[in-house]
Amino acid sequence: MMPTACMILAAGFGTRMGVLTKTRPKPLIPVAGRPLIDHALEQARGAGVGRIVVNGHHHADQMRAHLHGMADVAFSEEQPIILDSAGGIRHALPLLQADSVFTLNADAVWTGPNALATLAAAWDPDQMDVLALMVPQSRAVGRQAGGDFARDADGRLGWDKVGEVYTGAQILKTVLLQGYPEGPFSLHEIWNAAMAQGRMFGTVHTGHWADVGHPEGIGLAEEMVTHV
Repeated sequence: MMPTACMILAAGFGTRMGVLTKTRPKPLIPVAGRPLIDHALEQARGAGVGRIVVNGHHHADQMRAHLHGMADVAFSEEQPIILDSAGGIRHALPLLQADSVFTLNADAVWTGPNALATLAAAWDPDQMDVLALMVPQSRAVGRQAGGDFARDADGRLGWDKVGEVYTGAQILKTVLLQGYPEGPFSLHEIWNAAMAQGRMFGTVHTGHWADVGHPEGIGLAEEMVTHV
């Protein structure tokens, strides 16, 4: 069954963006004529997700103002500290109200099929606890850090810096967030536990994906959506 809720991770400081994020949150940086967060919202809405939650910490007032009036979006503010990726999802569970959720990073731009619909088509909750959307490095525009994972013959993932790139989109069972101490913690902890059980899988996005986590990524993403 396809998840009915999506968590868009938008709370980070955006330090790789330098001066561009001193006075605004990274998801409000314009790319191809609209803020990054709107590109992420398009992916969620395009997959028919009925409940969308966006988190915020850095310049949270600006994020709240941008989302104001969007009836399908709830805002999960993290104060006084930022809670990291998994901690932020756990904090938003009362708003998400779901046993499994899409999660989506807010600093990417896409071409090709809808990212979340691709995940939904491959999701098998009987054998999967996590399903990550991958692209080969050749279609990861602006990527600076190599690969993340390799898939075995069955699609199970293991860490591999020369492998495919994680796009920041996944399906995650929320039960995996239980049992961790209060406060910040990372999705890497969740993934390591799922991989140890053989229950973290990957599927491939057939379009292009641009990493807009650094200044050079803005122009590269705009060129991608124009020419790919």
